[in-house]
Order: sequence, then structure tokens, then C-alpha cells
Amino acid sequence: MSWEAFRRIPIWKDVPLEQWETYRWQMTNRLQTVEQLREVIRLTPSEERAVTRKSGRFIMGIPPYWAALMDPEDPTCPIRRQAVPVEEEYRLSPNDMIDPLGEDSHMPVPGLVHRYPDRVLLLVVEVCSMYCRFCTRSRVVGTTAGYSRSANIDQAIDYIRAHRKIRDVLISGGDPLTLSDERLDEVLTKLKSIPHVEFVRIGTRNPVTLPYRVTESLCAVLRKHKPVWMSLHFNHPKEVTPPVQRACGMLADSGVPLGSQTVLMKGVNDRPAIMKKLFHELLKIRVRPYYIYQCDPVKGTAHFRTPVAVGLSIIEKLRGHTSGYAVPTFVVDGPGGGGKIPLMPNYVVACKDGVWTLRNFAGKLFTYREEQPNGAGSRAASVEPSYVLIR
Repeated sequence: MSWEAFRRIPIWKDVPLEQWETYRWQMTNRLQTVEQLREVIRLTPSEERAVTRKSGRFIMGIPPYWAALMDPEDPTCPIRRQAVPVEEEYRLSPNDMIDPLGEDSHMPVPGLVHRYPDRVLLLVVEVCSMYCRFCTRSRVVGTTAGYSRSANIDQAIDYIRAHRKIRDVLISGGDPLTLSDERLDEVLTKLKSIPHVEFVRIGTRNPVTLPYRVTESLCAVLRKHKPVWMSLHFNHPKEVTPPVQRACGMLADSGVPLGSQTVLMKGVNDRPAIMKKLFHELLKIRVRPYYIYQCDPVKGTAHFRTPVAVGLSIIEKLRGHTSGYAVPTFVVDGPGGGGKIPLMPNYVVACKDGVWTLRNFAGKLFTYREEQPNGAGSRAASVEPSYVLIR
């Protein structure tokens, strides 16, 4: 499947399609300087100053594939806002945190976060194909933290092997799909050899930001170790392009269950219609919307963060108004390491003496009556619960 929108950009108009669709060419030719960006978009003064800032700057790297999706004239483009630095990143809020999820305080060995009793987060690399401006792990992503060192990964896997309550491992980073197929195969082989590890996931944005990373060779590795689940990261319907559809199709056909998590961001996807469109598009390519995250209070992201009520309003306008499969769970990651806390609109109006007054998606009230204990074998104990419309 060809996709040649990039030919409108002069610096890439003569790149052969076979080369454009090569993962390594895309990584080698990422946009990392202001001069390169000027070839692709008309920079605003805010963008230019942010990109050329000398100190305290979060690394920038934009694959040509993603850059070709950006509107060259519109700085409010949702694709562009996720990738191009702006000055607002340096206007810090008193709510900003370096490590908002408290990962470092739950790290018994380098690169392994053990917060929940039965599952761990295994960080295997610091590199991403694109450095998202809202990254919750910006303190380590793009640095030399050393998670990808073989000794650190082996130490983390030894910890998993020694703690038999761990049944679920999420492989993340950075982006694990920046590893070679061979290296990823090694990590999966070691994890799959541990009897009490039942569930292995890969958290990656590469199928979205650089879909050419999904190759037959990669799919062969994933098939070898199946089931391996994959948590993708979509934020806007414009991200669902023909190359992304192809990549997700290859993964799904290889037996990889696909879910997506979405970060709620001001000016990107903070309207119900955008979220609904995104989730409908995801279901069409066999990706299940899984979470909407309230944007973490990571340093430099205050301009992205919405009120929590915005997320609740989006769920309110999805639940009952579209397929249940298209309604993810809205969560706030408790700052400081509290874990995911699910939030939803309040559909309980009142409850007294086993009588529940409930509100449905259309605002109508219904009563659910619980069965009252009347002794074993009584007729009342076998009566089905009833739903009564309150007018």
C-alpha cells in the first residue's frame, strides 16, 4: 500500500517510495534542528525560540513520516502540537513534577518499576522514534539512563524471576520497538521462560508515529512468542493513515491483541466529537480504545492540561451514545505514585434500603430494587429485579 503525501515537501519529493518506507531511513533522517524544521513548516516565533533554546530543553526528534502529516501553516495543527516544541514548555507551573508517577521511588532495580503487587513495568530503552512534547517520562527519555544495557535488563529479569507474584510484565521505555528485532526477541525469550509470567505487553507508539517499523520480520518475532499484547498510543483521528492501518492490520493478523491509550490534551483532542471519531477509526482497524489519561503534571506540560471535568464530560457524551467498545476508561494517574484512578460521571442519584435511583445516558431516572432476605426458599428471594421508570 503506497502513501505519498510526503511528495508535497520539497526536500523529500525525490525520495524513492521504497526508501521512504524504510524504518532506518526514517530514523536517520529525523528532524532535529531548526534548519531542518524550516524546510517543512513555517515556524512561529514561539516554536523557533523553543527549538533553538540552549538549556533545559527536552530533546526533539520528528520522523519525516510524522512531519509530512503536520500542517505547515497552522501551529494549532494537532499533529504538529504533539511534536514541535513551543515556549510554553518553559513556563513552569507550581503543579509540575519531574517524576509525576513516582516511578523512581518504586524501582527496586534499575529500569524496573514495581508498584502493583502482580505486575511490573520493564524499561528496556531510552530512545523513541519521536519525542512527544507531553511525555510523562521526559526525565529519562532521550538521555543515557542506561536501561538498555544488557546487565540492567538481566538484573530486572532476575528480579521478576525471583518474585513469583509477578504475572504481568509491561515492556516500555522509551519505545521498545526502537530495539532491533533480535534484541526484542532476546528480551521476550527470557520473560517467556519464567513460569509465573502469564501476560506480556509491549507499550509502543511506533506503529503510530513510524508505522514502517512494523515489518514481517518483527511480526515473526511476535508470533513466535504469542500471546504478546500491545498497548498503542493514538491521540487524534488524523493519525489513522493508510500506513498505520496497514501496520495495525499486520499486527492483528499476527495474533497481537491491540489496545490504545489516549492522553487528553488541550487543543489536540479535548472535544467529544474528536474523541468519538478517533475511537470509531480505531475500532475499524482492530484497535480497542483502552484508556483516556488525564495529562500527567509532568514538567513543562501545563499548556496541554485540561480540567478533569473535561474528561468526565467526554465520557458522558460517549457512554450510551456510541458502541461500548468505543468507550475507554478515563483515569488520573495519582501524582506521586498513586496508580491509575478511574473516574466516570455519577450515574447514582440515590440509594436507600436497597432501592437504587439511577440516571441513564439520556438523563432519565430508573429504580433498581435489590432483593430483600426473606428466608431460604421463599418466593420473594427468587423474584427477578425490576426496573421502574420514574417520570
